Amino acid sequence: MSISDEFQANIEALPNILQRKYALLRDLDKSLQEIQRQNEQRCEQEIDDMKRSIKSGSITPNSSLLKFSDDALDEQKHAIRIADEKVALAVQAYDLVDTHIQQLDQYLKKFDEDLGLAERDSMATIGSPPTVDNNVKAGRSGETSNRGRKKTRLATASAAGSASATAAASTAGNSTSMELDLPVDPNEPTYCFCNQVSYGEMVACDNPDCKIEWFHYGCVGLKEQPKGKWYCSDCVGTQRRRKTR
Repeated sequence: MSISDEFQANIEALPNILQRKYALLRDLDKSLQEIQRQNEQRCEQEIDDMKRSIKSGSITPNSSLLKFSDDALDEQKHAIRIADEKVALAVQAYDLVDTHIQQLDQYLKKFDEDLGLAERDSMATIGSPPTVDNNVKAGRSGETSNRGRKKTRLATASAAGSASATAAASTAGNSTSMELDLPVDPNEPTYCFCNQVSYGEMVACDNPDCKIEWFHYGCVGLKEQPKGKWYCSDCVGTQRRRKTR
């Protein structure tokens, strides 16, 4: 397979890969908005309850009871985890596009080198300099230089976003940090009920015969690593049916 054919095969798969990642981002954003809405309502209610308790004298303003409930704090932690997953997916999508840009630069550089060899062979055979071809080659070199500068500006503009993504991921113990040095394989295996690729925090079903094996926290309603053995809903249903027989 030639370089051009290999690059074309990779670039044709790029839109579908990006579409899947953007769909995941939209789903995560919907979940995040819903959790934030619920948490705001819960916190407002708890603040009103605290104010009434202070007025009635049941608690003092400096009491240790003046804090949000565990449910409210868990919702906030869950929202942070979803936000971290969104950042990780966005960084992964950016790195994927950047990798294809680098591949295109390499392909064009190789194309220019091959063209230069062909021109030198032509000059040696004919014995006269091909003026028109030299102008064409100069034009291509200029375009390559401009393209390189555009790519540099893109990397500079996204540096702040990448830095904030790294900081956000480190606050969660780097659990959702993703770095992509190579293009994502279109045949990358999928997991979970959502049939998507691996990302963020995941949990494994303890049933050795589970057909899916790995699940995203958000898809199975988990906020943290379960204690002891954990089974997916499919395996739980299968075990119950066996017991009833």
